[in-house]
Parts: sequence; C-alpha cells; structure tokens
Amino acid sequence: MAVLSVLDLSPVPEGSTAGQSLRNTLDLARHVERLGYHRYWLAEHHNMPGIASAATSVVIGHVAAGTSTIRVGAGGIMLPNHAPLVIAEQFGTLAALHPGRIDLGLGRAPGTDMLTARALRRNLEAGADNFPQDVVELMNYFQPAEPGQRVRAVPGEGEDVEVWVLGSSTYGAQLAAMLGLPYAFASHFAPAEMEHAIDIYRSRFQPSDRLAAPKLMLGLNVFAADTDGEARLLFSSLQQAFVNLRTGRPGKLPPPVENFEATLDPMAKGMLAGALSCAIVGSPATVRSGLDEFVRRTGADELMVTAQIFDHKARLRSFEILAEAHRELSQAA
Repeated sequence: MAVLSVLDLSPVPEGSTAGQSLRNTLDLARHVERLGYHRYWLAEHHNMPGIASAATSVVIGHVAAGTSTIRVGAGGIMLPNHAPLVIAEQFGTLAALHPGRIDLGLGRAPGTDMLTARALRRNLEAGADNFPQDVVELMNYFQPAEPGQRVRAVPGEGEDVEVWVLGSSTYGAQLAAMLGLPYAFASHFAPAEMEHAIDIYRSRFQPSDRLAAPKLMLGLNVFAADTDGEARLLFSSLQQAFVNLRTGRPGKLPPPVENFEATLDPMAKGMLAGALSCAIVGSPATVRSGLDEFVRRTGADELMVTAQIFDHKARLRSFEILAEAHRELSQAA
C-alpha cells in the first residue's frame, strides 16, 4: 500500500485570516503526525487571497519546530522565482535545525499570474527555460564544498535535504528521470497527462547517487466524512474555489453549498470533471474503495493528499477517516 502524506495549501476560508490559517496548519500537522502520515508539504503560491503559504520556507520552519517526527517540506518551491543559492541556504538552514526531516520539491511554474511573477523580480525570459540548470546548481550547493570553491551555501553544504522534481506535464517526468530524482505529479489539479508522465518517468529513469530506482508520488484530493452526502457538501468548497480561479476571480475558500454542480453550465462542469478527476469524495467505505482502486491503477509509491475543507474540524476528521481506511487496506494486503 502506498505511503500517505499531506499537502496543505494553508487555505484561508471566507471570514477568516491568514494568521488563523497558519495556526490551523500547525494543528493539522500535529494531528496527521499522530495518525502516522509520512510527510507534510506546503506550497509556494503568490497573490492568492485563499492561500497563506506564500513564504513557504518560513511556514515549513513553523511546522517543523512544532512537530517532532513527520518529514516537512515544500511541494513545492517555484524555482524560477528564486536564485538557487538562496533556496539552498534556506533549506540548508531548515535541515540544520531539523536534521533528517526536510524535503525540497522543486517546480518550474511561477505559482502565480505573470504580473505577480514580474513583481517577484526574476528574469521572466530565462526563468522556466533555465529550470534544469537551476536544479543541478541547487543540488550542487548541498554537496560538500570543493577545494577552492568560492560560492558556498552556508548553511547548506553537506546537509541532508531530500530533493524532488514536481510537475503537471511530461516535462518534469523527463527531468526527474534524467537526474535520477523522485518525482511528484500534480494529479490533484492537472491529471490529464498523469498516465503518460508516469510511463515516461518509470521507463526513462536513470539511477543516481540520490536514488537507485524510480520513486513516484501522486497528488490526490480526498474529502472524507461520515456519509457520502456530507463529503460531497465539503467538496463543494474546492469546486467553487476552482471555478472562481479559472474564471479570474481568485478569493478566499468559500463555505460549502448544497447542489453546487447543479448551478453550473456544461463548460464549467466539464472543466471541474477534468481538473478534479483524481478525487475521492465520500464515507469511510467510499474512501477505502477509492483509495484501493487509485493505488492499484497507478502503482504510486506515495500519495500526497490534499483537502481544502472550509471547516477546520471537518478537515481534521477527513484525515482521520483516510488514515483508518489506509490502515485497513494495509492490513488486508
């Protein structure tokens, strides 16, 4: 059975604040640590009122300091927004403070709109195109310094930081395979090329000093509740947020509404059906069967589960239900 981990976008619900969302993030991290989840990742997004994890390395430090065993990291850092040396120093510092627990997932997209990307003050002409070279440069900063090396990451050099390549297309799959790195595919919001990307990554993988065999993580939305109806209601918050984002109206996470899909036109329904097809929504029994089917179909080594649920207590409960379903499936296997 695939390992379970958590992707927390630190959602800001309507009527709440970023500060409360960050406190909820730490509470959820402690909760899933007790439940046995393997990792807890935060993601870099900018200019999004509904996501509080823009200063991703700062939030990672907050979570790592408030937990003790769960791995904590970025899913991911959008490398075109940063100089590789700066990220090496940030994550080298995190690894020095929390040895053996820090992950660094690297993405090629800006994690925002182009106007905001320009405000981040990186060269937009070269950023994404330089991604492979930037990944290699960044990893080299984690190596022990060479004699005479004039630019060093301190902290950073010699630190144990687990580096992943993230992607929502086949580009990341090819790069991860070529560099011999673990690969995380964003099937929780962009599943169209999932199967093709999986095939490319596994078939082209070249062993490296960091990894001997392919290691695949897939993003998955899981909205679990005591009944199917209650879970579908919770899921409507994400559906609303997705429609708002795709129509140029990003905002805070909306409260759930009954029968939201019935209010949509066919184009919006089709968009949601495609973008959120990797979602398990339902009661404990529904979650258990959906989880079993998804793992059997994909052969994923690890699932990075996300749940943008409006009510924090309902979100805690959702991850409890998923953990129990995972235990039952693992025991049966």
